[in-house]
Amino acid sequence: MRRFLLRRLAAIPLTLLAVSLLVFAATELVPGDVARTILGREAGEEAVSRLREQLGLDRPLADRYADWLSGFFTGGWGDSHTLGVPVRELVLGRLADSLVLGGLAFALLVPVAVTLGLVSGVNHDRAADRVISVTGLALGAIPEFVTGVVLLVVFAVRLRWFPASAQAPDGATISTRLGHLALPVISLVLLCTGYVARHVRAGTVAAVESPYVRAAELRGLGRARVVRRHVLRNSTVPATSALGVQLQFLLGGLVAVELLFNYPGIGALLLQSAIDKDLPTLQATAMVLGILYMLIILVADLAYRLLDPRIRLGGAAA
Repeated sequence: MRRFLLRRLAAIPLTLLAVSLLVFAATELVPGDVARTILGREAGEEAVSRLREQLGLDRPLADRYADWLSGFFTGGWGDSHTLGVPVRELVLGRLADSLVLGGLAFALLVPVAVTLGLVSGVNHDRAADRVISVTGLALGAIPEFVTGVVLLVVFAVRLRWFPASAQAPDGATISTRLGHLALPVISLVLLCTGYVARHVRAGTVAAVESPYVRAAELRGLGRARVVRRHVLRNSTVPATSALGVQLQFLLGGLVAVELLFNYPGIGALLLQSAIDKDLPTLQATAMVLGILYMLIILVADLAYRLLDPRIRLGGAAA
């Protein structure tokens, strides 16, 4: 485990360098002119050129990349070109809001998906299994913005059970804030539940049909006890990697969900900074998300290995 962890940590600097190159190159390809965006269409070309020079946009790409990279890792993220506020505080604040939304979705996703996967696996090839499998596949095939629109129309507009906006008013209680986050959280959970439940089901079916489970049942142990003692752990091993994948989907889904429910998270910030070609904000946001992706993969691999020490990730010895 220590060798595996050290090897993964040693790869992080090189990976971060590759991510930074991709982020910088991708953000430079975003169409539009931030100087023109700031000054407006009526501004003269001389004023636009002068502002572009003030922002350093006329400098060579290599110099701008070196300055941006060193500034990012030393905490000097600069100011937003369009909002005029420090980028670091802006991005980290939006990231915290998105982590609240994503964390709530993940906290709901795990018990729901594991329970459905267990029920489906224990009852494989029966009616309950087919209903759960087909429903999970159908929900996973529907984009999150479609699911979100349906939830908005049904539960916010028609039934008025939940507010349409994810933004709670200032000074709202925790229960009020949770009520505002209910629909976006459900949208994200519905998107990911089927995929994770399928992995739990596959692990459960394999465990149920294993010789040691059959032997336990022959010794007279009840089904609930057998599932709790012999099936649950083995069925969650393959689900761990699926949860890691779904965490990445959750981050990707945040963009659509935050826009749909008017939530001020990092996904909405990423899209708005791309539209405005606000390069400092766009580059910092993309870089933070890249780092977050790496951490998610690392944590998922560690959890996968802890649950089943027989697994050798990348051929590393324990």
